[in-house]
Amino acid sequence: MQPLSNLIAEGERLMVICNACRYCEGYCAVFPAMERRLNFSETDLNYLANLCHNCAECYYSCQYAPPHEFAVNVPQVFAQIRARSYQNYAWPGFVRVGAWWAVTAGIIVAAWLAGARSAAGANFYAVISHEAMVATFAFVSAFILAAYVAGFLRFWRESGESLARFFQPSTLLQAARDALWLKNLDSHGVGCTYPNQQHSQARRRFHHCTFYGFLLCLASTTVAAAYHSIFGWQAPHAYFSVPVVLGTLGGIGLLIGPVGLYWLKRRRDTAIVDIKQDSMDMSFLALLFLTSLTGLLLLALRETTAMGTLLRIHLGIVLGLFLTLPYGKFVHGIYRSAALVRSVLEASRGKD
Repeated sequence: MQPLSNLIAEGERLMVICNACRYCEGYCAVFPAMERRLNFSETDLNYLANLCHNCAECYYSCQYAPPHEFAVNVPQVFAQIRARSYQNYAWPGFVRVGAWWAVTAGIIVAAWLAGARSAAGANFYAVISHEAMVATFAFVSAFILAAYVAGFLRFWRESGESLARFFQPSTLLQAARDALWLKNLDSHGVGCTYPNQQHSQARRRFHHCTFYGFLLCLASTTVAAAYHSIFGWQAPHAYFSVPVVLGTLGGIGLLIGPVGLYWLKRRRDTAIVDIKQDSMDMSFLALLFLTSLTGLLLLALRETTAMGTLLRIHLGIVLGLFLTLPYGKFVHGIYRSAALVRSVLEASRGKD
């Protein structure tokens, strides 16, 4: 990765060229946002880079892309700027959590909570008490939420927009549609085909499997918590109960999505990516996959003697995943969503 000063200078150089050309102005939200600017500060480039979905349509359409002497490669430079922004906005700024160190710490904590206890009949709480699970994940979740809020506020403060404008219902609804449907991975050129198009469409489908699988797992946990706290229905729940069905569907999504995204990474055009981010990307995909795999195995083998060991491993991996969320690839969802909101606000102001 280039030194920060060189990277920002390169980003500014590319945007000046693109702003003069404007051939790609209809491709995605990045170029209309670019056209609303004459100068490009580090703050502007952080915003534009997080608005970019790295579909690379602009790269394959660009008459100034390498080997042209202008060497315009917006996707690759923006990928590098995005990675820098994750570090710049992270809170606390000095924290760096390695994925496998986090998993190791998580398994140690889970093993400590369980002690030497074992149980039969899928009685999870006989191995690790409900109170210990709730207290542990409540503490970790509170830290993660604080890190997310602090990172978002740092990012949003640079926009110059008030928080009240961020929470306008119509603005949030439009940005949510763009984010949840991955609108910016569509092909926007009229009759346009480009070498990365099939890759982008496949990436969109696998991203949906991953994201909605994660949401289904979160919904499963929420329903199970309601069962326990409100109705007094304790785990294990029946195989066709709501939390188990939601968790199973979510787990399947979290197997298909990360495997598909890994497969696409092996087939990508390396000219448009920042390969130095591979370790961050791959470790995140691996954690999601292992979380799902161990969760489904725990479900399938919950009546066996392997349950206690699987419970320790699964909870340890989930803890490790949670600890890395504010400092790894997952944060792109926070900043990209905020960038989409800002884009909607800027576009609406332009129409006023």
